[in-house]
Amino acid sequence: MNAAGLSLRDLEYVVAVADENHFGRAAERCNVSQPTLSVQVRKLEESLGLVLFERSNRRVLLTPAGQIIVRQARAVLAEAQRLLALASEGRGAPLTGRLVLAAIQTLGPYLFPLVLRLLRQEFPLLSLALSEARTAEILEGLRDGRVDAALVSLPLPPSGLTISPLFVEPFWLACPADHALARGGALRATDIAGPDLLLLDEGNCLRDQTVAACGASSSAGRHATSLETLRSMVAAGAGYTLLPALALPAGPDPSGLIVTRSFDADGPGRTIALAWRSSDPRAAGLQHLAAFFRAHAPPNTAACRVEDAAPARPRDSVADPV
Repeated sequence: MNAAGLSLRDLEYVVAVADENHFGRAAERCNVSQPTLSVQVRKLEESLGLVLFERSNRRVLLTPAGQIIVRQARAVLAEAQRLLALASEGRGAPLTGRLVLAAIQTLGPYLFPLVLRLLRQEFPLLSLALSEARTAEILEGLRDGRVDAALVSLPLPPSGLTISPLFVEPFWLACPADHALARGGALRATDIAGPDLLLLDEGNCLRDQTVAACGASSSAGRHATSLETLRSMVAAGAGYTLLPALALPAGPDPSGLIVTRSFDADGPGRTIALAWRSSDPRAAGLQHLAAFFRAHAPPNTAACRVEDAAPARPRDSVADPV
């Protein structure tokens, strides 16, 4: 087999199967029938003289050889996309085609519904593929080309990335309605460094920011896997926690079990930024995307200035997310 026999479309099929671990879902993603996709993958395996996938009725797994081929296929597809992007940039075209936009798990579910309609209007030729993950997984995806741009919380290791701050999102206290912190004067972050503090599990950047903001021990309190579980634990009276402003309910808790309170002017918060590979030739379009997010900063947040290279407020200088 020579290079002329390779098809980018077949490589897309292989990568889709590897990502989905399922031929049916991979076919839906590629907008082809499952038999068509399966036949093309088989032909590629025969041409390469390799078996790329272990197939069973219940699951699909990459073989060791498949892992190597898929890794290289991603690189080939990324370079092909880079070629198209260079052509678009040369024509001065806005962002077009498929863009994988990831967001940290404590942001995506709350930000995306607020901006998607306007985002599609601003970039009508852009096909968005949205995903959510922890910071470390997102950075890995940016490095290997599975993610094109990401909404993350600063600080962030800048190596190989362009980072454009978007807005500052304050944290609010969520506590049981009968807790002492539910009432009183101005609230400071240090007021909540106690044994009742509830945290997210290890690996969530919001956990590190909460610990740094209030000076608590990283082993303090009980742990949860998501903001919604934290909210339920608060309602159950297990303790109190910090919630990002975008995760707050639209009005008072209908059950009457949770009270949310803002902090004083120097209260804790986080800076949200858009990050992408510095080598991406769509830099102008991605800067346009960052400008869109700044222009449509959600209520209860503060948009960053265009010239900001990094967050300026001391409260953002917390431990690196992991």
